[in-house]
Amino acid sequence: MDRARHREALLTHDGPVPSSFRYRFAAMASVHEMRLACTDRTTADRAAHAAIADVKRIEAKYSRYRDDSVTTAINRAAGLRAVAIDAETASLLHYADRCHALSDGLFDITSGVLRRAWNFKLRPPRIPSAGELAAARDLIGWPRVDWSDAYVRLPEKGMELDFGGIGKEYAADRAAAIVRDAGAAHALVNLGGDVRAIGRRADGSPWRVGIRDPRDADGVVATMLIDDAAVATSGDYERYVEVNGRRYCHLLDPRTGMPVDHWRSASVVAPLAILAGSYATIAMLLGESAERFLVEQSVGALLVSADGSLRRIGQAAGEAIPR
Repeated sequence: MDRARHREALLTHDGPVPSSFRYRFAAMASVHEMRLACTDRTTADRAAHAAIADVKRIEAKYSRYRDDSVTTAINRAAGLRAVAIDAETASLLHYADRCHALSDGLFDITSGVLRRAWNFKLRPPRIPSAGELAAARDLIGWPRVDWSDAYVRLPEKGMELDFGGIGKEYAADRAAAIVRDAGAAHALVNLGGDVRAIGRRADGSPWRVGIRDPRDADGVVATMLIDDAAVATSGDYERYVEVNGRRYCHLLDPRTGMPVDHWRSASVVAPLAILAGSYATIAMLLGESAERFLVEQSVGALLVSADGSLRRIGQAAGEAIPR
């Protein structure tokens, strides 16, 4: 491994199993980790480097912060013209359409324009005015988007698509598929908390995924035991402001423009990371209807309510951690 690759993927032995390797790398504004169990280091390196390259490809393709991304091209053409898209982008739009329908319109990839009203980095923090929220809401509406497998057109200038709600989870599933196909029978891909497991651990035990305490960055409220599955969490603790003692998080209801506040976090176990992540976000947006929704999707989940109590759904809902 040359020095550049060594900087990109830090490799160490992990535990007592000789063929287990760990890689860390940065992408999508986070530090990520992969754990692979392979027959030899060369196989593990090849698998890890291919997966890391694909994560960075997806970031470059769909980041709204890059001038040369597909997302920027679509948004720049809003109100002007259609933009040709490939099969991968079309598949993501189909999935976004499904999420919109499942959530009764709450999961809307055109709602990213609300960040124009909400600035979670502003100090001192402020709550946007009714006029600011109304102006942003006027540009939201997935059903208004003209799209097909070949093109997408945003009908009004100022509208935007944002793949942030599904992009990292999609990348986690892609990375897991790549390392599996490259020879890793046991693997864990953790992209900033979006976790996808291939099989079990090399010793035959299930993977253990800790669920963060939404009010303690170093605390864990439960663990999920997974086998060839995914776990993702959506919560009110990553980006938020506090005004007059009240927390306003980055998860915004597209109907009102205001942050949700029914749950502190929602963690979901599903076959794929893209399912787990989108279902967790939908659960946060649905509020009190989240439990019924998650039962209907036949997934395991752990919900942390506004008062800190835990609600478990399904067989893979996790083990409580003694406090």
